Amino acid sequence: MARPYPVPNATIPYWRTELHELDSHRSTPELPQKQDIVIIGAGFAGAALAKYLLEDDSPSSSVKPSITILEAREACSGATGRNGGHLRPDLFVSLAARMQEAGLKAANSVALFEVANEKAVAALVAEENIACDLQQVTTADTFVDQAEAAKIKKLWDVMVRLDCPTLKEVMYHGPEDAERVTGVKDAKVAFTYPAHTVWPYKLVMHILAGAVRAGVNLQTHTPVYEVSGAPDGEGYWALSTSRGVVRAKKVVLATNAYTSGLLPEYDDAIYPARGTVCRVVPKTQAEVKLGSCAVEIQSPASVDCYYGTRPDGSLVIGGAKTTFNDRRNLWYRNYDDSTLIEPAVPYFPAWPGKALAGWEGKEVQMDRVWTGIMGYSADEAPHVGPVSSKPGLYICAGFNGHGMPNVLLCAKGLAKMIKEGCPFSQTGVPACYETGAERLRKISKRNAAPAINRARADIFLKHSYGS
Repeated sequence: MARPYPVPNATIPYWRTELHELDSHRSTPELPQKQDIVIIGAGFAGAALAKYLLEDDSPSSSVKPSITILEAREACSGATGRNGGHLRPDLFVSLAARMQEAGLKAANSVALFEVANEKAVAALVAEENIACDLQQVTTADTFVDQAEAAKIKKLWDVMVRLDCPTLKEVMYHGPEDAERVTGVKDAKVAFTYPAHTVWPYKLVMHILAGAVRAGVNLQTHTPVYEVSGAPDGEGYWALSTSRGVVRAKKVVLATNAYTSGLLPEYDDAIYPARGTVCRVVPKTQAEVKLGSCAVEIQSPASVDCYYGTRPDGSLVIGGAKTTFNDRRNLWYRNYDDSTLIEPAVPYFPAWPGKALAGWEGKEVQMDRVWTGIMGYSADEAPHVGPVSSKPGLYICAGFNGHGMPNVLLCAKGLAKMIKEGCPFSQTGVPACYETGAERLRKISKRNAAPAINRARADIFLKHSYGS
């Protein structure tokens, strides 16, 4: 199987229709020969890492590290620039799923971390006056299937008796008012909570521009084809690119879905998965009850379709999983974002009229449809920290299509490790995000085992939680 690399001629997302001056920037005509730190990837993770690596936490330190960011295509042209525009911490549904897999403590730590990320992004936008259309909204997880709604309601009843801090922000809506509150037709159960929508490209490019002003060397259109198997005698890693070799004392892979293309040991752990997103514009005014919403097809964590509102009244809609989910070749380990998932395309302009109350007969124009490549983590947690047995190599990847409420503080924590040499436990990043050889072994062992189908919510309800 071919190793995943960014492909040329990617579909153009709505978010990349107003390009920043640094979109195809090269800070120097030639690549630097040696650097203290090289970051591979100029998306949210790469930009945030550069920002925090340059922040001077020690007044006595006057020397900043030399940092280069290498990007295979344009800046912020990968997953961040192709997502649904949500800054949406998951306060219940994924919390429930993670609790079943990893226990209550781990689930709570992740949910609280996502809330902290949302607050940190909002604070950064306010402090630096970033023009990225950040809007505070009410979002929802909505279930339209009766059996799945009943299942998630049982799970909710159990969890409200547990110590789940984020559930305090969630409101349950039963069959008598779920459709009225969400505007989703035939909604049986819904859970609403606060979130944001955002123009992700504009957010990331602002952060990246600040890093470049502070001295970061940005080199776009410079794919990295190989990282040396070990550092040389001087302690430098060699990165072979389309434009020559760069050597660096420390290398950070902010490569998400493409990680195993450079680190084959992560092939089982992080794999590419295609998704489709669309922007639709209603021809006449139509009411949308919520600022964003996800329609679930299975409890506790399987989204078919989701939308987010734009200030101009348009909707950004993503998912359409039911149109292609059983055709695995269209999405599983597929990293081609130059083509569309064709079965999903006609789904989007028809979806508002079918799914949203009051939109029946409303004509909508499909302004743009695009493909994005997500980095799915096999155990559903990102990988952050030093790469095992490769001193000086670090990773910040595998965000499961859920990077916006995770990346900023993951990058801040990893930057602290790199600068201070502190242990992972002092980064503030959830323990289950720490990468390492043992975690990779567990993933490979589980992948090699026979698949066992099970209803996760039903299994959980047999446990003793809440008794």
